Amino acid sequence: MTEDFTGRTAIVTGASRGIGLAIAQRLGEAGANVVLTSRKQDSADAAAAQVGGNALGVGAHAVDEEAAQRCVELTLERFGSIDILVNNAGTNPAYGPLIEQDHARFAKTFDVNLWAPLLWTSLVVTAWMGEHGGAVVNTASIGGLHFGPYMGMYNATKAALIHVTKQLALELSPRVRVNAICPGVVRTRLAEALWKDHEDPLSASIALGRIGEPVDVAGAVAFLVSDAASWITGEAMVIDGGQVLGDASAFRS
Repeated sequence: MTEDFTGRTAIVTGASRGIGLAIAQRLGEAGANVVLTSRKQDSADAAAAQVGGNALGVGAHAVDEEAAQRCVELTLERFGSIDILVNNAGTNPAYGPLIEQDHARFAKTFDVNLWAPLLWTSLVVTAWMGEHGGAVVNTASIGGLHFGPYMGMYNATKAALIHVTKQLALELSPRVRVNAICPGVVRTRLAEALWKDHEDPLSASIALGRIGEPVDVAGAVAFLVSDAASWITGEAMVIDGGQVLGDASAFRS
């Protein structure tokens, strides 16, 4: 590990498990003060306990503006800065063909996956980063880069998030860097339907021969928010083991 975030503070939304928790652990191991959010205080506290060090759990649903504002204020009171924001909270209640989705599922998917990153970015920029600088990373998906069955609504939110990431990179330049990550299939609860019953054939089709683990994504995020990435903004980094390249099995003897 080469990153050193000693003296820096990060907020990671949706950090009670999976990719969010792995990101929080990686940043904490590198010396950062880490604030982990989850919809429920108990799960946020449990996640913070796994990170240890200067970790703080905050119960804050990603789309709750008052809770988000309280979290930002609490972070500044406790640690004095917000140098890193990882907008990781996500959901997918709209599994199936687009024309079968109702407005409630549409609204929830776009609220959590697109509005929440805008909300949290706005709050931290206004409270700290606009004056002092910082780095924001949005968790998008390779689904935002291609088309596939049953995931149309989710993928649409991630495609929009990639666009918003690039827009924000321009609007908030030069003080705030904004990037996105686009994970492939990762071993998380949210993605279970994509791998649980067919992990072996799926892994065989991926260039690097396996699905992703949360730590694979965490390492990329740590790089993007580090000084080593100080000249990178507006990018959508694909972290998928080569999945978007297509079926790799045909290239193997």
